[in-house]
Amino acid sequence: MRTARVVRTRFRSRAAAALTALALPLAALVGLASPAAAATSATATYAKSSDWGTGFGAGWTIKNTGTTALSSWTVEWDYPSGTSVTSAWDADVTSSGTHWTAKNKSYNGTLAPGASVSFGFNGAGSGSPSGCKLNGGSCDGTSNPPGDTPPSAPGTPTASNVTDTGVSLSWTAATDDKGVKNYDVFRGSAKIATVTGTSYADSGLTKGTTYTYSVTARDTADQTGPSSGSVSVTTTGGGTGPGPVGDKVRLGYFTDWGIYQRNYQVKNIVTSGSASKLTHINYAFGNVTNGQCAIGDAYADYQKTYDASSSVDGTADTWDQPVAGNINQLRELKKKYPGLKILWSFGGWTWSGGFGAAAANPTAFANSCYSLVEDPRWADVFDGIDIDWEYPNACGLSCDTSGAAALKNLLAALRAKFGSSALVTAAVTADGSTGGKMDAADYGGAAGSVDWYNVMTYDFFGAWDAKGPTAPHSPLTSYNGIPIAGFNTDAAIQKYLGKGVPASKLNLGIGFYGRGWTGVTQDAPGGTATGPAPGTYEQGIEDYKILKSSCPVTGTIAGTAYAHCGSNWWSYDTPSTITGKMGYVKNQGLRGAFFWEFSGDTSNGELLSAMDSGLR
Repeated sequence: MRTARVVRTRFRSRAAAALTALALPLAALVGLASPAAAATSATATYAKSSDWGTGFGAGWTIKNTGTTALSSWTVEWDYPSGTSVTSAWDADVTSSGTHWTAKNKSYNGTLAPGASVSFGFNGAGSGSPSGCKLNGGSCDGTSNPPGDTPPSAPGTPTASNVTDTGVSLSWTAATDDKGVKNYDVFRGSAKIATVTGTSYADSGLTKGTTYTYSVTARDTADQTGPSSGSVSVTTTGGGTGPGPVGDKVRLGYFTDWGIYQRNYQVKNIVTSGSASKLTHINYAFGNVTNGQCAIGDAYADYQKTYDASSSVDGTADTWDQPVAGNINQLRELKKKYPGLKILWSFGGWTWSGGFGAAAANPTAFANSCYSLVEDPRWADVFDGIDIDWEYPNACGLSCDTSGAAALKNLLAALRAKFGSSALVTAAVTADGSTGGKMDAADYGGAAGSVDWYNVMTYDFFGAWDAKGPTAPHSPLTSYNGIPIAGFNTDAAIQKYLGKGVPASKLNLGIGFYGRGWTGVTQDAPGGTATGPAPGTYEQGIEDYKILKSSCPVTGTIAGTAYAHCGSNWWSYDTPSTITGKMGYVKNQGLRGAFFWEFSGDTSNGELLSAMDSGLR
């Protein structure tokens, strides 16, 4: 019951020189260099100049510590998987897998005794270099003993004893031909400790916050090996959300395509006053195709650059930063509101047809989703995954025949892959009719794998039935004359409860828009029509921020509002009806509420304000 979307393709323009450099692989930019002479009397020192979480600026400084001139130099090092050089200057940089090589340019290869030269680069990822060699020898100016290789990667850390402010980490030991001396522990890209054992207890953390940890080993020759895998840990507690620990969920959907015609940007969540009233955001939508999770709109997701005035933190994006777009803006939003959790939502009305192939191999699907959501470029942004399958073993834009167990199997695979520290949620049908969509899949069994269901308690009725009868698209309860029995919020919630889904795993949905007909003469629901009412973006649908003035409320029924203006008839929720629905959430002991989607609200967020205050 989700509004259909149009997939858009956008391209960036950049300076011609930048385009040329980025269009070619680094190897194509490398000239032929003569073999470097042995350099046992020179050093190479690595340093970062900047770090923005998913990327960094860094460089090497080569110094001639001997008594004779160097005629050329070559620096080699290894980065862990996921860390790479994206652009370089004052050196020709190439790679073979995770091994990187930098050779001097024609103008900076000669170094007199005591002289030094530097080259720099921008990189992606958060790893540290290891196994440095300068002209075949050690980068500290001594010869590298034959066979003295850097240590292996330690095992991926595991977390235990997670509290509001601390976590205990442990990992399996690395190996080395000469012996491991100690381990460097990293929180994100920052080294926080060096220990001799294979465990570390971190403290002084913020409650309700996600941290990412990794470890590298150092051998007795002080060589650093590749990084371990990373583990994300969320401390207990409620962070700095809008209410106390255990408070109700207040979740909103932010759409990637909303930045185009609607011109609703992440910054609007701040300027409207909405950010401080939210606990969660679902970023919609990632694609589901070929049985895998995939990027929905690369330009909107991570390529579009924002100027300072449009950016959440007031800083302009640069053309070459690894991650821009909505994802970087969401990162900035989380920095301002550290208690806010963000999930990446996949599927939706348009892309739900891809879930059939995903259900055929749930493990492969879960692996692909994890790789995308936890991509090192934006792993710090997302706290979990949301699945919007419309509808398992039933019909939406297309019809699915995966079987009643498909949803349960898919969510179980996602939970197994993402683990207990990540959020796994699903948007689900609100069809409470007998033999309807809710009866087609094992929602009760699947509930064991999710933190909650977002029950789409809207779009029950609309102008796809062009001649009517007119009916509110989001009735809270049934009423005399309702067109279809079981098509109301209370019927859906009670049916989920009857299937064994705990009330604490159910969020009630609110549409921040109305649905309407034209050619209507009757004020009360149940009238005939001639077709959908005109809308700004699509016939039969309009944002609340427009309707509140263009077609004011003339009545209420079944806990929601309707409006008859001229020949048009609309139904939509208002601050008053939302307050009533939030009372229902509290009376039923539900987990909270969510809405579709931000851009339908007023510029001062009056609908979300009603949701927030109604849940306190």
